[in-house]
Amino acid sequence: MGSKKKISVPAKLINGGVAGLVGVSCVFPIDLAKTRLQNQQGQGVYTGMRDCLVKTLRSEGFFGMYRGAAVNLTLVTPEKAIKLAANDFFRQLLSQDSRKELTLMREMLAGCGAGACQVVVTSPMEMLKIQLQDAGRLAIHQQKVLGTDGPQAPFSQPPQERPYTTGTASAFKRRSATVIARDLLKTQGLVGLYKGLGVTLLRDVPFSIIYFPLFANINKLGQRHSEEKAPFFHSFVSGCVAGSVAAVAVTPLDGRSGHMRALLPS
Repeated sequence: MGSKKKISVPAKLINGGVAGLVGVSCVFPIDLAKTRLQNQQGQGVYTGMRDCLVKTLRSEGFFGMYRGAAVNLTLVTPEKAIKLAANDFFRQLLSQDSRKELTLMREMLAGCGAGACQVVVTSPMEMLKIQLQDAGRLAIHQQKVLGTDGPQAPFSQPPQERPYTTGTASAFKRRSATVIARDLLKTQGLVGLYKGLGVTLLRDVPFSIIYFPLFANINKLGQRHSEEKAPFFHSFVSGCVAGSVAAVAVTPLDGRSGHMRALLPS
């Protein structure tokens, strides 16, 4: 093939949107449990992922496990579209000859560019999602404190660091993403929505550097010919393996990203 394939932005938008929506719908409760476990910081609200999900289901109901999902469902389409289109763009840019395969280093550079581009959407999305997810943990912690130590018992976090207003458990206010975004813009400007941008870059760029080359090379093993696509199941397994390896590698930075956003004043 002498000519380079053109990047179809609408196709990437549709592919990224569908993949993102399915992903959010399937794994969001696990993501919520991860956020709350990372941010409890010795408070002992939850003992593990199962305990977190059970307590969330009991105290907030089924839809409580999807708190903050609306933000992801709204922004996941542009985020994934940017990520996929950017990776293809950089792969084409770094390809000296479309008939030759990219070297591993060039594949990693393309992934680096894709990860750097996606944070434009990822950073504010993570900010709003994490604060909404963490609201339930703070409510349970508040009920625990009020129930054991009385209404005057102090929180383990200083008042100025808590992202949500406090009071009695029954009066605990669950705010929407719109209200949180408005308050952040009012008090801190656009910078407030991008708080933690640095650590998000340190998380998302390595993730994409690992994920895209690993997926491409594992998926290639399922192709009988260079022009043929791998079977769907093989591509699915390739994505699972590549995503798992990349996620494990960046988990410490993901935890740091969550801490920075959960402790923001609102």
